Amino acid sequence: MQNREFYRRHLPHWYPQHATFFITTRLANSLPKNIIQELLNKRAKAIQVNSVNTPKNELKEIHYQEELKHFGRWDKLLDQCNSGSDWLKIPAIAAIIKDAIHYRDGKIYDLIAFCIMSNHIHLVFHPLPDSTQKPYDISKIMHSLKRYTARQANLVLNRQGEFWHHESYDHVVRDEKELQRIVEYVLFNPVKAGLVSNWDEWEWSYINGDWFK
Repeated sequence: MQNREFYRRHLPHWYPQHATFFITTRLANSLPKNIIQELLNKRAKAIQVNSVNTPKNELKEIHYQEELKHFGRWDKLLDQCNSGSDWLKIPAIAAIIKDAIHYRDGKIYDLIAFCIMSNHIHLVFHPLPDSTQKPYDISKIMHSLKRYTARQANLVLNRQGEFWHHESYDHVVRDEKELQRIVEYVLFNPVKAGLVSNWDEWEWSYINGDWFK
């Protein structure tokens, strides 16, 4: 099977086989719509400007760099947002997410790291092969995880309705160096947000030591 790249709603999604993925997903209504639109407009404008008179063989790298910048701005706003959904700050809800992430480890993916924040989560994992020896599909992995945790969280919260935002940000890890950088980014998210002084003080983070011996 060839690598599959497609665009769903606002974010690009590229799912090559045998890759490691960095995924961020947020709660529904965790960011105002006008802020999201501003971010999208800024990304589109930057790509348009930087693509002028740029050789075709360099366009892919330009788009890649702009996506990284877009994600950085988006994630920073999630950390700073003091309005909107923040159910993950409730220990009972965070525990549901944590347990569900760990439950799938060794079954459908090799878990490398994760961090649960008040309104979003970061995941780094490597999909395992299914019964046909093809890696489990990323969209199916996330659909299963989000559907289960949404149902359980809503029961605890005694509410109905959308829990997670419909779309996730997913990034293919290029190499070992980038993997190290991403894992560090994930683990230090609570530190940068001012929640703890050291990353290992955060109860809702995890790193698989087998990947970084």
